[in-house]
Order: sequence, then C-alpha cells, then structure tokens
Amino acid sequence: MLKLSLSYSAVLSALMLSACASVGPDYQRPALDLPVPVQADNPAGTGKPGLLAADLTPWWAQFQDPVLTDLILEAAKYNQDLVLATGRIEEARALAVGATSNRYPTVDATLVGSKVRTSENAGKLGAGANPLSKDFQLGLTASYEVDVWGKLSRADEAAKARLLAQEQNRNVVQMTLFSNLAQSYFALRAADAQLKLAQDTGKTRTENLGLQQKRRAAGAIGELDLHQAEAEAAVAEASVAQAKQNVANLESAIAVLIGRSPAGVAHPVIARGSEISSLYQHLQLPADLSSEVLNRRPDILAAEQALVAANADIGQAKAAYFPSLKLTTGIGYESRVFKDLIDPSSLLWNLGANLVQPVFRAGAIGAVVAGAEARKTQATAQYVQAVQGAFRDVHDALNNAEASAQLYAANQKRVLALKDSQRLAELRYKNGYSSYLEVLNAQRDLAQVESGLIDTQRAHLSAIVSLYKALGGGWNQAVTTQ
Repeated sequence: MLKLSLSYSAVLSALMLSACASVGPDYQRPALDLPVPVQADNPAGTGKPGLLAADLTPWWAQFQDPVLTDLILEAAKYNQDLVLATGRIEEARALAVGATSNRYPTVDATLVGSKVRTSENAGKLGAGANPLSKDFQLGLTASYEVDVWGKLSRADEAAKARLLAQEQNRNVVQMTLFSNLAQSYFALRAADAQLKLAQDTGKTRTENLGLQQKRRAAGAIGELDLHQAEAEAAVAEASVAQAKQNVANLESAIAVLIGRSPAGVAHPVIARGSEISSLYQHLQLPADLSSEVLNRRPDILAAEQALVAANADIGQAKAAYFPSLKLTTGIGYESRVFKDLIDPSSLLWNLGANLVQPVFRAGAIGAVVAGAEARKTQATAQYVQAVQGAFRDVHDALNNAEASAQLYAANQKRVLALKDSQRLAELRYKNGYSSYLEVLNAQRDLAQVESGLIDTQRAHLSAIVSLYKALGGGWNQAVTTQ
C-alpha cells in the first residue's frame, strides 16, 4: 500500500506539473545596433550560449617558445585566482542542485516514541483510566508543492543561469591570467634586451672614458671632453641599474601569476626562452575578422547569463501573487504497545492538499517584484556595456597593433641612419673637424632609438595579446605574419 500511495502521488504531481504555466517574461536577448550582423552560437532567447573552449593554451604555440607555454600551463594549475573562481563555480553548482531539488517531492521516514501523563483532574480520563500512556509511530511522509505558476521552475532557471555565469567568469579569469602572463613575459624579455643594451652601451662608454683619460693625460683634449665622457659613463651605469630593477620586478610579478610559493616570489627564478626579437618574428595577425568571434567572449556570455537569471527572478517574484498548492501524504503504523506497532491493524495513512492565496502583505510582494525588475535593468545595462567593451577592445587592439607596426618600421630606418651618423661623427672627431659632443649626441640618439625599437616590439606583442583577449581567446581563421 505504501508503494501504491507514493506512485499515485508522483503520477498526480507529474500530471499537474505538465499543466503548469510559468508567469513572468520569457528571456529575449536585447536587440543591439552592431556594426555587422552577428550570428549567435545559439538562437536568440534560449539563454543557452555555446560553450567557450576550455583549453585556451594551444593558441600560444604560434610564438614557438616552450618556456612561455610551460609558464602558462603552470599558471593554469597553480594560480590562486583560478582556484578562487573554481570554488565559486562549485558553490553555484550546489545552489543549482538545491534549486532543482525543490521541484521534486520530499520524503521523510519517521520513528516516534512518546510517554504522556494526563491530568486526573482535567476531566479527560474515564473512570479508572490509567493517566500514563505510551504511543509509538513508524511511517513515511511525503510532500510536494505543485509548481502551478512556475515559481520553482523560474528559480531553477535562475540558478542554472548563475552557474553558467560563474563558469564563464572562470573563463574570464583564465583568459585574463594568460594575457597578463604573456604580456609580463614579453615585458621581461624586453627588459632583458634593454639590460643587455644598457650593458653594451656602458661597456662602450667605459672604453671611451678610458680613451679620453689617456688623451687628456697626453694633452690632446681639454677637461670638457673628459668630463663629458665621465658623465656619459655614469649615465650608462644608471641605465644598467634601472634595467636590472625592471627585470627583478617583472620576475616577481610572473612568480605571483604562475602561483609560486611565497619563497618563490621573494626569490623568483623565471626561465627564459626566445629573445624578444625572435618572439616578434613569430607575431601573427588574423587575415580577416568577423564579429561572430565576440560570441565566444566569456564576459559577454557571463553578462547574458546574469541577465537570464535576473529575468527568471521576475517570474519567481510574480508567482507569489498567486495561490500555492501543496500536496501531502503519509503512511505508517501507530500503536500504544511497541510489540503491536507493525500489526496490520495498526496501519494508518492520510492524503491532504493545502491551497494558500496571499490576501494582504502590505506591499511586500510588489516590493520584491520591483526589486527583481530593477535588477534586470541593471543586468541589461551590464550586458550592453560588455558588448560595447568587446567592440572597443577589438578596435583598440587592432589600432595599437597597426600603430606599433608603423613605429617599428620607422625606428628601423632611424637605426640605420643613426649608425651611419655615429660612424661619420667619430670619423670627423678623430680628424679634428668636430667636437666630442657631436660624437656623444650621435651615440645617445642611437642608443635611444635602439631602446625604443625594443619597446615597440614589446608593445606590438602586447597588442596582439590584447587582441587575443578581446576576441575571447584567440582566433581560428587563417593568419598572416606581420
């Protein structure tokens, strides 16, 4: 009989659930004025976007630097921001499971034993009745709230959307981590190149100073030329010290990004791979871009899922205006004597229904609905901002990459011209046609442009990484080497 009662309740609940209609608005993706038509990964209004590829690391293979790839894999495993984001996903998943479970019946097993003494002066006992009594109960109780207005289904929809949002938020963290790590690595290799340039320049300045000291001792030059050489040597020493400082700071920053221990951050040991010039040679840009790739951006997907959840919250809030129906059933045994508890004559069962219609809540339900609608307005604005930001990120990354390419080409021409200028200035000085200041100016200009060339390479690589991030984790189209 227990099995029959529970089966009947389950069938009845299923039939009533099939007839339910969810109140509140169904989700519709906001209409946006995009520069080109965007074909979404999913039909508009479903709220179920395509998943971003979980493994974003292969994109970095284009730089052909195993050290960079190893650092990214280490960060993916140990970075604490990713650990935090993963924990948030697990929390959202637990909440989603809890929301789904509310749509099913609850069944509890009970075993109760009690002993009661009734007052003999209360007039409740018959003549000669024993004031002491015992009662034993064994049974199962089940209850089920019929989701007539879709309150529970809307709650389930919202919880699942928030789970998807947290999953996409983790992808945001991972993509940002990989971008920051790559940019820091490129900056480190650029700083290494700047340090080498500063050391080479310092060596040249020291040699020049030694030569000028000998020439001064021989009376071939005056004190002005000697002091100028001394000043330039000191400037070179300062440049070396500053370059070493930059390298050390970047090493500690990378150590944090890849999740090294506190000791590893305090004394970072970061492997080196390709030179900045070699990394620059492997720089690639997509031959063609379509706005479709923006559908993979995890921040846009997360913002849309937050909007889906906010929309579902409105329906959940509005369902409180309507009556709620709860079904209950129970079956078991009850006896005054424990040994007779499971006797057939001790069997009992019950079926019940509870219908509640809110009548007066002093505006409480309306306030909850208004709050839900306000949160949807906020979520809509955040979604639109995410899309706006995506197009701006792509625009700025492409613009920066183009500008860096032009600067690099111009600086290369300047380097060639200044090398000739330095050679001619040194020749004129040796032959007595110009002062030593002309030589120093030529050396300064060449060192400055060579340093700028390194910075331009780093900036161009950084722009490509920004484009990777702006496009939601790279691109799959054919590429052209710049």
